[in-house]
Amino acid sequence: MEMTGQQLIPLPQAETWEALNDTRVLKECIPGCELLDKVSDTQYQLSMTARIGPVSARFKGLMTLADVNAPCGYTMIFEGQGGVAGFAKGQAAVELAPEEAGTRLSYSVKAMVGGKLAQLGARLIDGVARKLADDFFKAFNEHVSDRTPKE
Repeated sequence: MEMTGQQLIPLPQAETWEALNDTRVLKECIPGCELLDKVSDTQYQLSMTARIGPVSARFKGLMTLADVNAPCGYTMIFEGQGGVAGFAKGQAAVELAPEEAGTRLSYSVKAMVGGKLAQLGARLIDGVARKLADDFFKAFNEHVSDRTPKE
């Protein structure tokens, strides 16, 4: 399953890039995120809770930044285990482009689940994955929009 979207961020590209690489900002914006610790310049340990239909699972895993092209974008790759619920893998390609009113953030997300979660049905899983991606990028936009100076 693949989904795409865009957000207009009211910050210059360099500041948007900085926020996309700020562990505190990412932790606040990832839905259900409980832990996000930087392991290296491109890797983070992640723990989050997600509800997919009747199944609630805590995923523990690794988020890796690949194809880093500062300040234009990168790919976030997530691999996590949800115990008896199964596993989740995904990636989000994020691109930043300057615009007159700020920065255009475009994203393309791919997700895959296995184990008990995979038995819930593709439509349900697709809907939840789409909502998680949309919620992250909307929360990111709102978070960084709060930083912009008010006139």
